[in-house]
Amino acid sequence: MSDTVSQAKETRGFQSEVKQLLHLMIHSLYSNKEIFLRELISNASDASDKLRFKALSNPELYAGDADLGVKLTFDEANNTLTISDNGIGMSREDVIEHLGTIAKSGTADFFQKLSSEESKDSQLIGQFGVGFYSAFIVADAVTVRTRAAGLDADQAVQWHSSGEGEYTIENISKETRGTDIVLHMREDGKEFLAEWRLREVISKYSDHIGIPVSILTKKRDEEGNETDETEWQQINKAQALWTRNKSDISEEEYQEFYKHVSHDFADPLVWSHNRVEGKNDYTSLLYIPSKAPWDMMNRDHKSGLKLYVQRVFIMDDAEQFMPSYLRFVKGLIDSNDLPLNVSREILQDNKVTQSLRSACTKRVLTMLERMAKNDEEKYISFWKEFGLVMKEGPAEDMANKEKVAGLMRFASTEVDSADQTVSLAKYVERMKEGQDKIYYLTADSYAAAKNSPHLEQFRAKGIEVVLMYDRIDEWLMNYLTEFDGKQFQSITKSGLDLSQFEDEAEKEKQKETEEEFKSVVERTKTYLGDRVKEVRTTFKLATTPAVVVTDDFEMGTQMAKLLEAAGQEAPSVNYILEINPEHDMVQRMADEADEEAFGRWVEVLLGQAMLAERGSMEDPTSFVTAINSLLVK
Repeated sequence: MSDTVSQAKETRGFQSEVKQLLHLMIHSLYSNKEIFLRELISNASDASDKLRFKALSNPELYAGDADLGVKLTFDEANNTLTISDNGIGMSREDVIEHLGTIAKSGTADFFQKLSSEESKDSQLIGQFGVGFYSAFIVADAVTVRTRAAGLDADQAVQWHSSGEGEYTIENISKETRGTDIVLHMREDGKEFLAEWRLREVISKYSDHIGIPVSILTKKRDEEGNETDETEWQQINKAQALWTRNKSDISEEEYQEFYKHVSHDFADPLVWSHNRVEGKNDYTSLLYIPSKAPWDMMNRDHKSGLKLYVQRVFIMDDAEQFMPSYLRFVKGLIDSNDLPLNVSREILQDNKVTQSLRSACTKRVLTMLERMAKNDEEKYISFWKEFGLVMKEGPAEDMANKEKVAGLMRFASTEVDSADQTVSLAKYVERMKEGQDKIYYLTADSYAAAKNSPHLEQFRAKGIEVVLMYDRIDEWLMNYLTEFDGKQFQSITKSGLDLSQFEDEAEKEKQKETEEEFKSVVERTKTYLGDRVKEVRTTFKLATTPAVVVTDDFEMGTQMAKLLEAAGQEAPSVNYILEINPEHDMVQRMADEADEEAFGRWVEVLLGQAMLAERGSMEDPTSFVTAINSLLVK
């Protein structure tokens, strides 16, 4: 871009998502107007953190003013409130990128969700992180004057918008680095043009920020009367919260600091603040949110902790300190053992990083264990929000597989509800005498699992079965093979053996029936040919004539569906047809002498079994034809 063009004043349109955000935010967050100040001061604090970090390698960026801080001035006559910082500042390109667009993937889906759940708009917008745009809650126009550290005075930029679809941008001269945000207040935003109101909000939301937040106020004489002279008065403590003693920090301060680091509106569920000295010297402050971020399942979801080294901010979203299945954890880690110029690449293979990652992971799992033990209702609310990502744990974190499994919750035949509230420890406690396996069933939905014919024998014998219906469950069970020394056993596999729960008379009777039905089984296999791997009798059914199962080490139905949903080619599942010799339909089929009619019965049995197992069949026409001809007959 030429110098002539770069100096010009431009009018640009907002990205469509910005327009939508502005509209929804102004109308949805109006009842909580004061959060605009928290967001803008938080951004100013981040700008100071970033300057401090960049100045490590380029001290000249501090030129003119090394004392970082945020300053507020208000002008009742002109109806303006100004928030100024002397942090990193922005170039013209930065302004266009940060103030004209939302650089988050999936925003279209997010806004569709917003408009379809209007009652939750405020909460959802809070999850999205409104940042700078919160200024428009109280202002009908906003002017931003900014100069990036290291640029000359005449390379500063002014941005202006009334929040209605477009903004102007032009080059100006600014003597100091940093950013001034001038809010032209609405009539109903004038309450913030009062010193007492600003003090109140700053004390409430920004006490924990590690740089001074000051207001320009009138000096008072010895009798306490205002004079014409002014002075800057610092309002907040200006000591980084995590460096203070835990006993000196209130619950409200911890909650407000969480909102600062996460840009969430809701309070966190729990947190853990720890200072460790010894082989590794560090402080961690870790939070479990109460609500899942809207983009948690997106592949490019920004996750990780804020990293500080010796109280100097280094980077956001340092994912190296937390495994992916705990990507919802917010907070920070402040290390004394990492170098100040540490990069993401160096972090990846650094021994200190690995040690801190292990310690932080255990800290979070311990937090969750305590919550599960002390407040089951709160833990179930956590599981509803984050259970899906926790189920990634056994595959990713072999060292903590048993701990993660202990934190999992499922539905089961013991509890008549789709809610996932049953722990594996509770299941093991309730196991029948002689039971050495944890029985489970995976299905497409809770209804499909609950009504599966595979459960009939288990219900008859009073054996609990874990019901799994999340898409990830079949994949999970490839990695979760045992818990508390007990092996998992899928009840849809051919290796299922419940003979330990049967008496000798029952076993003898089954053996006789099996022998009697040998010819029917052979006849059925001859008819089906290679459409099934095998045909056999089963005694695990009560009201169902037949089911299909797979061999223990073959791919099951749910895994095949999972691969198909991911766009991968799944090998065809080789089913075994199991028929119930005690069912009227099977006995009717066994008595059929006509081979054509016998074949129709087989089609009906296989079709029903495939529908129950897969929800579909390869040849529905043959199934329908068979039913119709049997009905006519």
